[in-house]
Amino acid sequence: MSVFANDAFDGHEAVHFFTDAASGLRAVIAIHSTILGPAAGGCRMWPFADDRMALTDVLRLSRGMSLKNAMADLPLGGGKAVIIGDPRRHKTPDLLMAFGRAVDSLGGRYVTAEDVGMSVTDMQVIRRTTRHVCGLPAAPGARLGGDPSPHTARGVFNGIRAAVRAKLGRDDLEGLRIAVQGLGHVGHALARLLHQAGARLVVADIDGAAVARAAEELGAETASPDEILFADVDVLAPCALGGVLNRDTIPRLRTPIVAGAANNQLLTDMDGTRLAERGILYAPDYVINAGGIIHVAAEYLDSLDADMAARKIEGIFDTLAEIFDRAARTGRPTNRIADEMALSRLKAGPRTERPRISSIA
Repeated sequence: MSVFANDAFDGHEAVHFFTDAASGLRAVIAIHSTILGPAAGGCRMWPFADDRMALTDVLRLSRGMSLKNAMADLPLGGGKAVIIGDPRRHKTPDLLMAFGRAVDSLGGRYVTAEDVGMSVTDMQVIRRTTRHVCGLPAAPGARLGGDPSPHTARGVFNGIRAAVRAKLGRDDLEGLRIAVQGLGHVGHALARLLHQAGARLVVADIDGAAVARAAEELGAETASPDEILFADVDVLAPCALGGVLNRDTIPRLRTPIVAGAANNQLLTDMDGTRLAERGILYAPDYVINAGGIIHVAAEYLDSLDADMAARKIEGIFDTLAEIFDRAARTGRPTNRIADEMALSRLKAGPRTERPRISSIA
């Protein structure tokens, strides 16, 4: 299948394919837009069933980063990378450094960071062969750094609060039953924040040890990965892979709110309409999960400091509140409203001069 014929292509500026025989690297870097600045987005390592799935995933994720960065008012474009392989079996320092060389060959048009299957330690290895990488450990004298996952979780927590206010008319989460699907770095951090706010948790993950940890530490009820989507809860927070909200699952949902960290939660744009028709309030994923990229931007750019980044992450509440208000007034799906807002910002172009790169990068 041609890249241009892929339903997710959506006018990407560039799609790059990389291989390295010595390390076994097979990677795709998609650059959706550099209108607002260098394309920024994490690298995901996953054992995709075939190349078509990997291509579709990176294209959808890359476009989502353009919209995410625009909605977060960051001077960054949208890009994403995928490495095809099982991170538990195929990841090696040589492979990571080969990926770093691939990133470096793009001359700063794409800036990478960690995503599913990747870690802060991996970013350190990638840093050996490119300066265009973020999510590095905070070093003495550094402006920022470290795992962006807690910042993603904080933004999602703020977004859940906004959704609960809009849909349930409450300013607190005390006693609410919230299902968290996926207990990776972001999901577990979110679960801790929700527990601290008094929520009652239902959790699931394919990693049994992660589930047991949440049950012990947070008093969470557990469910199977196949059934948690359909738990009878006040809020469903998908924090694993995308495509979980679709024509088959949406009719079975038993929640008034979907607000989670996963990228591309909707399998198609029409699924946002399906949620709205059922009266389920959906927090557009690229709006609610922007905390991580905001933190990364503050690490990479001279124009954003830690205090400004923190205020932007808190501002996710206000951005979603505006989207929810527009949806309530117009009767239109929240994903359509968010897309229009983001695309209008892209069309308007940068509001400032091109960003300066921090000296730590």
